[in-house]
Amino acid sequence: MVKEAVEEAKKAAEQAEQEAAETSDDSGNTAEASEEPEEEATVGGDGEAAEDSEEEEAKDGEEEPKSGKKLFGKKNKKDKKDEKIEELTDRLTRQMAEFDNFRKRTEREKSQMYEIGAKDIIDKILPVVDNFERGLGAVKEEDKEDPFIQGMEMVYKQLMTTLESVGVKPIEAVGQEFNPDFHNAVMHVEDENLGENIVAEEFQKGYMYRDSVVRHSMVKVAN
Repeated sequence: MVKEAVEEAKKAAEQAEQEAAETSDDSGNTAEASEEPEEEATVGGDGEAAEDSEEEEAKDGEEEPKSGKKLFGKKNKKDKKDEKIEELTDRLTRQMAEFDNFRKRTEREKSQMYEIGAKDIIDKILPVVDNFERGLGAVKEEDKEDPFIQGMEMVYKQLMTTLESVGVKPIEAVGQEFNPDFHNAVMHVEDENLGENIVAEEFQKGYMYRDSVVRHSMVKVAN
């Protein structure tokens, strides 16, 4: 009986030890299981934090170029009012230049028209001058004291003075070298006393108005 009781006690002790060992194993597994989610949670929290930090850095990186564009890439646009002022100023400058050119061209054309008209009138007056000179040249010496002849001479002098005051002057011919720009040769003569191409005689006076020839001198040239 005693042996049976001892053996039963031993078995009960062994069962208790086994149960205690199994209980310790279960608690250890439970602790490990509880630690693994915490680690996963920690890892997950760190990943989310890392992702959040990366997103913030990306946003900062995007904002920096935008701010850079605003600081450096943005061009200063002119105001529409300033552009309109520049356009009107340029247009006014061009119109003033065109008007100045028109004024100069008009003045030049008016001067040319005036000169052409004056030359035409002078050309019509010159035959009257020629007739005065022919008539006074035909007067005899004893008739020069006649009041009528003296009156004719006064009218002739007044006419020549008036023509001279507006720029009309006779062309020098006799004794000058022949110049086709001023002289019109109608005869040639052999004369050893005169040089070659020297005007020997003038048949009709030539006249100039300012710097242009109204009528060429009609002359005889020595060869």
